[in-house]
Amino acid sequence: RYQPTWGSLDARPLPAWFDEAKFGVFIHWGVFSVPSFGSEWFWWYWQKEKREPYVKFMDKNYPAGFSYEDFGPLFTAEFFDPNQWADILKASGAKYVVLTSKHHEGFTLWGSKYSWNWNAVDVGPKRDLVAELATSVRNRTDLHFGLYHSLFEWFNPLFLEDATNAFKTRKFPTSKSLPELYEIVTKYQPEIIWSDGDGNAPDTYWNSTGFLAWLYNDSPVRDTVVTNDRWGAGSICAHGGFYTCSDRYNPGRLLPHKWENCMSIDRSSWGYRRDARLPDYLAIEDLVKQLAETVSCGGNLLMNIGPTHDGRIAVVFEERLRQVGAWLKVNREAIYGTRPWRAQNDTVTPGVWYTFSPKEGKVNAIFLSWPVSGVLELGEPQAKLGETQVKLAGYKELLKWVALGEKGMVIALPQLTPQQLPCQWGWTLQLTDVN
Repeated sequence: RYQPTWGSLDARPLPAWFDEAKFGVFIHWGVFSVPSFGSEWFWWYWQKEKREPYVKFMDKNYPAGFSYEDFGPLFTAEFFDPNQWADILKASGAKYVVLTSKHHEGFTLWGSKYSWNWNAVDVGPKRDLVAELATSVRNRTDLHFGLYHSLFEWFNPLFLEDATNAFKTRKFPTSKSLPELYEIVTKYQPEIIWSDGDGNAPDTYWNSTGFLAWLYNDSPVRDTVVTNDRWGAGSICAHGGFYTCSDRYNPGRLLPHKWENCMSIDRSSWGYRRDARLPDYLAIEDLVKQLAETVSCGGNLLMNIGPTHDGRIAVVFEERLRQVGAWLKVNREAIYGTRPWRAQNDTVTPGVWYTFSPKEGKVNAIFLSWPVSGVLELGEPQAKLGETQVKLAGYKELLKWVALGEKGMVIALPQLTPQQLPCQWGWTLQLTDVN
């Protein structure tokens, strides 16, 4: 049994499915999706920091005295079709999904008995959004279902009182945050608990180790659940399951501990923004590059979308997800179930990232731009005459190559028209029997 200490909890092996999955979709959805302006931190920027664009936006569009709570009934979700969401998630090629069950605003997407009148069953949609998505994902896909949960809440009076007492009192975690965590685990059995928002309070205030010991020992998901590293001030990148280290974390090198790059297709927001412009969204080329870099360095990519207040996945997000799925159909063997190779990227040609398929003993070289010369020089793999074989994923015939001894090898790519290419936005060479 795991003890409620970091020493004991950190020794728990990460369930194997998470490392094999490589790619997940993050969904930021909540009351912040109603103003859908600027950022999902709308309430904080407007009320606490009084940032000018947010104050102006409210003055111009809403009556005097309109409060953030007044947005609650406007979070309607009338177009939310969990089956359609599940089908889009499946088409993306993702192996897991993480939904914001509660963000820093404190509004829960399930009918929590610890969030009276500030949840999606009492207010707004009058639906248990967590239950509906969990059911559709489990019925229609093979994705693992996960939940994000914010420990703190910006304006919760109990949290503010504890903060004033320098966290010597623990009213908020005992009456709100921890009961919610036990509730979502027992009720929805998520296989990922993605914790966030420590409010600068230590893990002892949150009793994170006590909760995690229960999660790993006695909860209904004890054998399969994975957790991240955001369990109190100082725990990020140090304790918990996989490390996130920071938002949009992409170290570009191999790390000794399993990690995740959580990033958003919208460059400047996690929630939906009505004021977003096309250049604000990452292009599919950017997303494929992030996926290749992240996986080759031993990480998982968690790619975020923000649905609308009425429950739609905006067409631009759907398109990006389906494009990633189309790319993964061809290049799946270079991503799922791979391990990092001895080199992460090539020393001679930039924009080439390596992964290793242990079952087949294959080295995968993902190259992000097709060379004009039709010849790709790789400095890392050393070919063996008469043994090494080179394939282009999605193309039938073997490719010709020349060995350069310790300097690597040169590969002749097939002469193909754009229509004949097996995919767009990045290609995989599969090398067998190389040193």
